[in-house]
Amino acid sequence: MPPAKAIRVVFANWCPHCVPTTVERLKAAAKELGVQLSLYDIDDAIQVRAADELVEKHGDSSPDYIIPQVFLEFEDGTVRHILTGYSEGVEYTKTAMDNLLKSDLYKSLRVQSGIRQQR
Repeated sequence: MPPAKAIRVVFANWCPHCVPTTVERLKAAAKELGVQLSLYDIDDAIQVRAADELVEKHGDSSPDYIIPQVFLEFEDGTVRHILTGYSEGVEYTKTAMDNLLKSDLYKSLRVQSGIRQQR
């Protein structure tokens, strides 16, 4: 897996699944990993176009897609969808975030960031 370059989040400020449940935790994760955090607010006229395109190309797309959606962008330009919020309730999205931050994927990103920071 190539090194991570950025975490990209499609969100809305009014959405409790997004803020603080997902966005605040990913701010800390991006800092820990030493990568950029890009936020795409679906209520912003300019950002919504980029958000829609990201979800259409790489995420869980539908005419009225679920937020938040989280993506990793790697240094080789590939993008990987890693999380979609759960409409069943905020606790489900929080659990998904907990699982993401405990996952083997996240552990490998931490290892890579440590290697990158030592160079």
